[in-house]
Amino acid sequence: MSTWMDIAALDDIPPRGARVIKTRMGCVALFRTHDDQIFALDDACPHKKGPLSDGIVHGHAVTCPLHNWVIDLETGQAQGNERGQVNTYRARVEQGRVLLDISRLAARSAA
Repeated sequence: MSTWMDIAALDDIPPRGARVIKTRMGCVALFRTHDDQIFALDDACPHKKGPLSDGIVHGHAVTCPLHNWVIDLETGQAQGNERGQVNTYRARVEQGRVLLDISRLAARSAA
């Protein structure tokens, strides 16, 4: 079951940029791509836990600012040599507002 929460205005996230949402279950980075799609991932690279929200957004990927690992925003998969994966969360835009499906965050905290 999905539980959608209004997080921010789309305009609060710069194109090809990110914002961090702090939750009781950890930090989630919201990324806005050049085509105004929104993706939500844990804000930690699978390599050394670098803050992905400080990385460079290009296409539908983000490059970690610490060691240049490239993370696919759609899947959370680190590109190259099956390096690891970041948790992803469903996000959408409705009427200029960013909504985050928090049901997966809640399930993660229960584990």
